[in-house]
Amino acid sequence: MSTVDDITAERQRLTERLARVDAERAKLAEQLTELEAAERVLSRLVPTKAAPRRRTRARAAKATKAPAEPTGRRRASGGRRKVAAKPALPLGDATLRAVEALGNEVSAEQIREYLGTQFGMQVRPNHLGMALQRHRRSGRLSERNARWSMPQG
Repeated sequence: MSTVDDITAERQRLTERLARVDAERAKLAEQLTELEAAERVLSRLVPTKAAPRRRTRARAAKATKAPAEPTGRRRASGGRRKVAAKPALPLGDATLRAVEALGNEVSAEQIREYLGTQFGMQVRPNHLGMALQRHRRSGRLSERNARWSMPQG
């Protein structure tokens, strides 16, 4: 019976050891979850990247191989789109200045060209139309025969 007792004691030790390892694994998984949550919060607060991204095995394997030919079409710039510079003057104010400078009875296309040459603003026709209509509704501009002018008196 001593052999059976030895086997039972060994089984008991292994069960306790497995329970300790399981508890340690659960504790480490919880800590990992907390760290990932903290990393997400920090990434929202810090404008630059706080930590480099982790490389998975698949990505690391791809990085070691040099591609023979590019697989897809790529833009010549090779990156993100450039963000347009914010204009120094809002479109509404620039529109009023353009009508003042060009005089009375000017077309929307003339205003659009003036904005492009004088202020360097590339304005879409529908955006200019909305700005002109806002000024018309507020009484700052008047429209007659698709020509814009400052109201008289």
